[in-house]
Amino acid sequence: MPPRRSTRATTKAASQSKLNFSSKITKPLPARPNQKDKAVKLEEAITRTATPSPPPSSEPAPEQELSPAEVNAAKVSQAAINRYWKGIEDSRLAKEVHKKHGTGLGTGEKVLRYFDVSSQFGPCVGITRLERWQRAERLGLNPPIEVLAVIVKEGRGEEKAHLDQLLSSTAIGERE
Repeated sequence: MPPRRSTRATTKAASQSKLNFSSKITKPLPARPNQKDKAVKLEEAITRTATPSPPPSSEPAPEQELSPAEVNAAKVSQAAINRYWKGIEDSRLAKEVHKKHGTGLGTGEKVLRYFDVSSQFGPCVGITRLERWQRAERLGLNPPIEVLAVIVKEGRGEEKAHLDQLLSSTAIGERE
């Protein structure tokens, strides 16, 4: 037969203090924004969105000025890009096993895909390759100039990472 529990409260439970919610609040409440301030901000937002945009002109838009890094990248030769990729391949401990995945890809595309999966330059999802390179440069992560050279020379500034394309296509259900 199992031992019986006593019906009396133990000394520990009897000495436990009760919670008291009748005390005053010691933290100050955050200041509530004035209703007039809200109205002014709302009016400003409405006027910003309501202003008509200038009509599109038939003239082509002037090209954006290139940053100093983009000017330097435009000077990088294809031989330098090939040497950069050869250096990456030589630094690998294991050589490429499945060459079928790399067939049909140029050196530029291989460099860009390697940049896409290099986590040291930050996440690649939801951002174009050019924006990612510029962000890494701003943060002082020293992204390779050869990557920017491929982006600038091949006009791939608005192209998103290959990994991002794969993730978005499988999330939506599209397969190539």
